[in-house]
Amino acid sequence: MSRPSAVPGAELARELAAELRGEVRFGAAERTVYGYDASNYRHLPLGVVKPADLDDVRTALALCGRYGVPVVARGAGTSIGGQAIGPGAVVLDFRRHLGAVLDVDPEARTARVEPGTVLDDLQRAARPYGLRFGPDPSTHSRCTIGGMIGNDSCGSHSLAWGRTSDSVERLELLLADGTELTVGGPLTPAERDALRALPGRVGQLHTQLQEFTDRNLATIRRSMPSLAHLPRRGSGYPLDALLPEHGHDLARALTGTEGTCALLLGATVRLVEDPPARALVVAGYPDEGAAADAVPALLPLGPLTAEGMAADLIEALLAAGPRPPALDRLPAGACWLFLEVGGATRTEAYQAARRLADAVRREPSAAVALVTDPVEQRQLWAVREAGAGTVTRLPGGGEAWPGWEDSAVPPERLGDYLRGLRALLRRHSLRGVPYGHFGEGCVHLRIDFPLGEPQGVLVFREFLEQAADLAVSYGGSLSGEHGDGQARAELLPRMYGPEVLALFGEFKHIWDPDNLLNPGALVDPRPLDADLRFVTAPRRALPLALPYEQDGGSLTRAVHRCVGVAKCVDPNTGVMCPSYMATSEERHSTRGRARLLAEMLRGAGAPPGHRADAAITDGWRSEEVREALDLCLGCKGCASDCPVHVDMATYRTEFLHQHYRHRLRPRSHYSMGWLPLWLRAAALAPGAANTLARSPAGALLKRLGGIDRRRVLPVLPPETFTRWYRRHRATNPAPAGAPPVLLWPDTFSDRLQPSVPRAAVEVLEHLGFDVRLPAGPVCCGLTWYSTGQIGTARRVLRRSLQALDAAGLPADTPVVGLDPSCTALLREDLPRLLGPDGRPLSQRTRTFAEFLDEHAPDAPLPRIHRDAVTQTHCHQHAVLGTTADRRVEARLGLHNRVLDSGCCGLAGNFGFEQGHFEVSEAIAERVLLPELRTTAPDTVVLADGFSCRTQITQLAEGRRALHLAELIAEGLRNEG
Repeated sequence: MSRPSAVPGAELARELAAELRGEVRFGAAERTVYGYDASNYRHLPLGVVKPADLDDVRTALALCGRYGVPVVARGAGTSIGGQAIGPGAVVLDFRRHLGAVLDVDPEARTARVEPGTVLDDLQRAARPYGLRFGPDPSTHSRCTIGGMIGNDSCGSHSLAWGRTSDSVERLELLLADGTELTVGGPLTPAERDALRALPGRVGQLHTQLQEFTDRNLATIRRSMPSLAHLPRRGSGYPLDALLPEHGHDLARALTGTEGTCALLLGATVRLVEDPPARALVVAGYPDEGAAADAVPALLPLGPLTAEGMAADLIEALLAAGPRPPALDRLPAGACWLFLEVGGATRTEAYQAARRLADAVRREPSAAVALVTDPVEQRQLWAVREAGAGTVTRLPGGGEAWPGWEDSAVPPERLGDYLRGLRALLRRHSLRGVPYGHFGEGCVHLRIDFPLGEPQGVLVFREFLEQAADLAVSYGGSLSGEHGDGQARAELLPRMYGPEVLALFGEFKHIWDPDNLLNPGALVDPRPLDADLRFVTAPRRALPLALPYEQDGGSLTRAVHRCVGVAKCVDPNTGVMCPSYMATSEERHSTRGRARLLAEMLRGAGAPPGHRADAAITDGWRSEEVREALDLCLGCKGCASDCPVHVDMATYRTEFLHQHYRHRLRPRSHYSMGWLPLWLRAAALAPGAANTLARSPAGALLKRLGGIDRRRVLPVLPPETFTRWYRRHRATNPAPAGAPPVLLWPDTFSDRLQPSVPRAAVEVLEHLGFDVRLPAGPVCCGLTWYSTGQIGTARRVLRRSLQALDAAGLPADTPVVGLDPSCTALLREDLPRLLGPDGRPLSQRTRTFAEFLDEHAPDAPLPRIHRDAVTQTHCHQHAVLGTTADRRVEARLGLHNRVLDSGCCGLAGNFGFEQGHFEVSEAIAERVLLPELRTTAPDTVVLADGFSCRTQITQLAEGRRALHLAELIAEGLRNEG
């Protein structure tokens, strides 16, 4: 049981902590992290509760009710309208502990879930029965069923399988007054009578609801747009579900109410048959208007999806990172429809796709591609799913924000609406990238509102009001699947008359008469231009040590890259975010850390004499930010895997630099941070150093150095690589005319594992290259850089550049790095640290595999017909890439399997530091160690990273990992 800090709401926090089994967090860090979702808004809650079970939910709600404190239910926090945050509220995080799939009934095709169940977990539970949950928003790897019910989420396949409201069987509810009930529908008249006759509050509630409906039948029928005509009507309460012709369907009426009427304790949802085979038809059109115009003629052919994606989304994707190979499958055009079909067999799916492709070709301006390979289909869908994050940065580098995020019109009117929307953007000198669910008339759009400028808020409001009028003029809805929230609820009078708005208020009052549940989210909404997290961004810039060249030199702009789409809280795949995967704490995710840094900058940037409106006001000295960043491994996974490329490793370096400036640092910063210096000294007497490390004094050395007692200090070799190289070169001069290559002898390879660079020399010389070394000691400065000792890192790099220049080699001589972390620093961080002076080395630095692939593409390599598994170093994944490695492995004949293991958990000094061992081990245990335990003993384990090899040696008993150079050298010896 956690103990709350002395903070606002301390009395409530004490009672909650005394009564609940789950966590109670009322401190500044948690309030900050849960003060944001994926919207434009910021609302600091009073505190956060992470209920361990349903009794915790009941008790927390009762205590909050006693204190008159509002309650906001939260799943993954990906709400774009601001529905998952609330000022002064207690936020209930259902995702943390209440995420179980309780039952799957394949006969009834239903599943029973807890409110925090992640959609992908439900899909995995249903898959063995050939079933799935129909709606599938792009956040499927982290969004919760409770959140989907709150917003009536849809996704790409709602065209075939409907919205969440079409998939709900029963809802188990808790009302603000403690009443519990289960609702479903449709109901017969006899069932409705029976509900009215129930005793107590439940019977009273059903009576009120039925009387409410009977009094307002004409208004509801007249004023609620038909779902048959407007399938993505997502704005307002779905009161038409209460009509007799719809069976007084309370489950449907509550789906999409954004947590304003009741808390969800559980749900029974309907499942659909998952087609065993699928094919994808990609249709290209001259523009998005033409693509939208083509949709109505294609819908009768029954596609599972009809997703639209314009060329400017592709342009934004390319501006953000490397070109995905899947883009080569797009046919000619400037907008594409993704038309997926399914079938019982691959042949059946292919035939359905052929019929659809033939229909596309009837439009002379259209081009078409038919994709049947499942891997290529997944790659194309990944491009579409990244849209919500990708388009937050426009191709020119401008920032784009939600606001008019998911309007919807009847599908047959979408083309005209899109043309009108483009015209409206031009009138306001705004830019945006439309894409979305064209088959149902729903458009996603982020816009470069000038929210940082004096008149920006006025532009924001004026555009949204006019856009709302435009959508309504086409018979549309302000929201198509994300709900209203603060972003759109103020605009509801433009879609509904005052009598309907009054009904919305009365409906909420029946359920929540004291207005405790998510107040201001839909009824009596807060203004759409209030509480914007950008407008009050700091006006006083803080001095920075790093350039943030892609963010205009602004760390504030850099951390505001995070828009809350929360790919970093997907615990199942990829590199990002290893610490979150281990702790499941939001503040240890990339998103959580970005929010904390943003709040810190907000508090520190207040002009002199002004009180900071922030939970964190002590700037670079913030302990909340330091604690959150302490478990950041600096893996750089977010820099590549995050759709908006938040680079938390760089922000962490900046923070550590500023936080400890002119202050005593942690002991590990002096031991591990200055490791190259200590190893250089120890190399003078390696035998004595090894003896000391393994004597009783070794434990004292670890304690003094801030190193975990369970870690084994690496054994120093009797001879460093550079010393061996001098002997080797003296007796084995390079042949005349051999092309030179400069090998970077990084500290770890040189002084701890010289077998790796010796193997590299053996391979490169076998291929006819003249391997050279710098004229003196070099170091990339990584250990200083990662611990925030930026000044020292710069000095070390400048001396290293001098040693490279003194080697007297041509300026275009390639430089080969063997350790991915050092190579990545030279490739990416060196120019940040040294500016133009660092660019030449950055541009000519290659990994070992890249050098073989570029400079010896046709050279014969040994054939190594063995099974292998590869642990990819995080920095190689994020910065360097692995395409060359896969090509070299193919040349070797290696049967290699790349583990989807993410970070190994060691991450340089991280896993050695006191306080990190448990997290380091948990990260390794997620995938890497279980995979190695089940891998055959004769399978080669490849790991180019020294950290990865060390982690495997120390935690995977009996396994030893090889560098690619060692494997090739061994193959050469075997062939020789």
